[in-house]
Amino acid sequence: MSAELGQETGAVEANPLCRLSLDQLRRRTSMKWRTYPEDVLPLWVAEMDVPLAEPVARAITDAVALGDTGYPAGTAYAEALAEFARKRWSWEGPTAERTAIVPDVMLGVVEMLRLVTGPGDAVVVNCPVYPPFYQFVRHMDRRIVEAPLGPDHRIDLAALRDAFARAAGSGRRAAFLLCSPHNPTGTVHTREELTAVAALADRHGVRVVADEIHAPVVAPGAAFVPYLSVPDAASGLSLMSASKAWNLAGLKAALAVAGPAAAGDLANLPEEVSHGPSHVGVLAHTAALRDGGAWLDALLAGLDDNRRLLADLLAEQLPDIRYEPAPGTCLAWLDCRALGLGDDPAAVFLERGRVALSSGTAFGTGGRGHARLNLATSPELITEAVRRMAAAVA
Repeated sequence: MSAELGQETGAVEANPLCRLSLDQLRRRTSMKWRTYPEDVLPLWVAEMDVPLAEPVARAITDAVALGDTGYPAGTAYAEALAEFARKRWSWEGPTAERTAIVPDVMLGVVEMLRLVTGPGDAVVVNCPVYPPFYQFVRHMDRRIVEAPLGPDHRIDLAALRDAFARAAGSGRRAAFLLCSPHNPTGTVHTREELTAVAALADRHGVRVVADEIHAPVVAPGAAFVPYLSVPDAASGLSLMSASKAWNLAGLKAALAVAGPAAAGDLANLPEEVSHGPSHVGVLAHTAALRDGGAWLDALLAGLDDNRRLLADLLAEQLPDIRYEPAPGTCLAWLDCRALGLGDDPAAVFLERGRVALSSGTAFGTGGRGHARLNLATSPELITEAVRRMAAAVA
């Protein structure tokens, strides 16, 4: 059911983060649970320790029962995103006419960058940032230009202005790969910040491609602002998906959304790109956006509880770790430099504490001495992880 329907009927979902035991989770065969030995608590890659939302599970099982496992078709996914955006963000932007289905968000990013840049052109990123930004961009023969976030983990407009000038120098095409909300810091960009970004990009002729995969994962009381909803963003392109909010990474499907002035670019997307998404994935993502609102609300409340729990546990047991709870994503960015564990504290926590975190070094400039922790698990596992981490440095 939608969030609105859930509120009308008084239905209350149980916290999805508290429904699976460690034994149940260890039966999973995905990356999070099979990369490390069983004595390691995995709090690294952005998979969530939750059961599927009931509407999503029903869509999948209904498709399997019908043998409906062919190729994707139609605009139901785009229509579900449009309705979700209208209800959640008061945004009328993602019309079916200006969307295209892509295999997943990062492959969609690659295709959007191919539309607006060429080999050797520059792509600006706000570091520290999601490591595949570096990997995918370099693999497609584009140059990375870093515009570091400020000490408060917010976009530094002066740094961005300098990066845009360098990226678009000599009249070359350039793009800005915006992460919104920001991974790994959890920063949720404000309307004022995004408006300033759009104006700056327009002034320098830089095309903005926004990775908004974490858009639904924003704490109660905070507001996600779609990049394409701000002034001067008409030439932007966005990638959206239900993947992170409903734990659907294994069911590939995402949507590229074009601003009004970028519709022509999106029309040039090769037809074969639409062959990559999973039909069952499209059905699952559509069901999540259309009917998974109550489940999402319960998840967001649980994540917010976990943010507070982690902050309290670190203050008690590891006060030298600097952690500022942020309202976006299911991730926590830990500044461990005061512990004196070197550039890669995650390696120490893994070896000595048997806790797997994501190494900060992979996130580019600003990542050394940091680690990323996935909050999308039970309070019990977070509590045990911090206990092990504290013991590792005792």
